[in-house]
Amino acid sequence: MITVPGRPHLSIVIPAHDEGDRIASTLASIGEYVRARRLDAEILVVDDGSSDDTGRVAAGALQGRRGRVLTIAENRGKGHAVRQGVLRAEGRWVLLTDADLSAPIEEHVHLAAAARDRDLDVVIGSRAVPGARIEVRQARTRETMGKIFNRLIRLVTRLPFHDTQCGFKLMDRERVRPLFERMVVDGFAFDVELLFLCVRFGLRVEEVPVVWRDSARTSLSLLGDPPRMLADLVRLRWRFRRGLYNPQQPSANMDPAGGR
Repeated sequence: MITVPGRPHLSIVIPAHDEGDRIASTLASIGEYVRARRLDAEILVVDDGSSDDTGRVAAGALQGRRGRVLTIAENRGKGHAVRQGVLRAEGRWVLLTDADLSAPIEEHVHLAAAARDRDLDVVIGSRAVPGARIEVRQARTRETMGKIFNRLIRLVTRLPFHDTQCGFKLMDRERVRPLFERMVVDGFAFDVELLFLCVRFGLRVEEVPVVWRDSARTSLSLLGDPPRMLADLVRLRWRFRRGLYNPQQPSANMDPAGGR
């Protein structure tokens, strides 16, 4: 892909809902990393219908930096926020990161190296492959639920990945944009929808171990979200079988048979 003059090399997309108390420190950490590494990067905060001052605080923290806030009027879910951010991003590559920086922003170095050295389209941070380092673990209930859900994911989708839900992912924007244009999952299962489509359309995807420090605060409901996530898994398989994810004008290097 030829770099377009004036466009950044990297877009950092941060979905945020009611993150007013920590978004400024998150953006300061990201800004310092971008400066230290001399990255040609933009920062996009997607304010997902926050009830606090997330958008205002983020806009203030981004002053003097290459970045902007995308505002969604009502809370639609993390998947919807990520989708809007990726579709508005301009970078050659897109890095997804959570607002709590559970995977420190410095882990981008390892994802970028893997993408470059192994010619990958998508690199997903993983807490479940050799080399990963969990410095602060999730609560036991959440960790157990995560393991159960991952087994369900692998059973329903046949995906080979050990950790689909880590919020730290690096993607070739040109390769994934046709998929994001057709993705429909608004909730937490959007990661599975993305990776399912990446594999089915022949994109090169690998897991890379990352450092992880769990944040105790989460919007995930252990009662309500797992059933919705399972329903979304069934829904995405149904949509794929009906051809609803197929690009309107498939390119020569992207087809649902898995070819390139």
